Amino acid sequence: MSIVLQAPLTDAAIHPLRAGDKVKINGVIYAARDAVHKKLAQLLQAGEQLPLKLAGQIVYYAGPCPAKPGRAVGSIGPTTSGRMDIYTPALLEQGLKGMIGKGQRSVEVIDSMKKNKAVYFAAIGGAGALLATSVSEATIIAFPELGAEALYRLMVQDFPAIVAIDSRGNDLYKNASLNYK
Repeated sequence: MSIVLQAPLTDAAIHPLRAGDKVKINGVIYAARDAVHKKLAQLLQAGEQLPLKLAGQIVYYAGPCPAKPGRAVGSIGPTTSGRMDIYTPALLEQGLKGMIGKGQRSVEVIDSMKKNKAVYFAAIGGAGALLATSVSEATIIAFPELGAEALYRLMVQDFPAIVAIDSRGNDLYKNASLNYK
């Protein structure tokens, strides 16, 4: 059974989540990969306004493939989250509450997640076509020059994910492997 979450997220929605919980996400999330994260970091360093309010938001580390007729997006599988780790603590300080990707996170990111009460969700790599069926709308909101790696606003319904790291720092990647030693 999955926990249904409504994005944007609140502390009250995040608090009961535990590493290993299955979730379905509804509402607005944002797709952003490496190039967008670099641009957001540059804007923050320059003291400029970001193209979105991060408070309560979820960022999906993905860039959609072109959509087929009648679809909002093409395949939209997760990218490796560790590539965003150098930028993530600054975004968490801005109120980012959730991230979706694949793979482990650095100690610095996990510490910042605990401090800022945020959660990291894992999406299934290699299932981008299936994940695309949860996206009903996709709109570029910033950095269109980046093409598929632009900043997208996505409307999702029943987007499947697993809590990989909860707001207390419990890490499914590390804890689950203990069962096999």
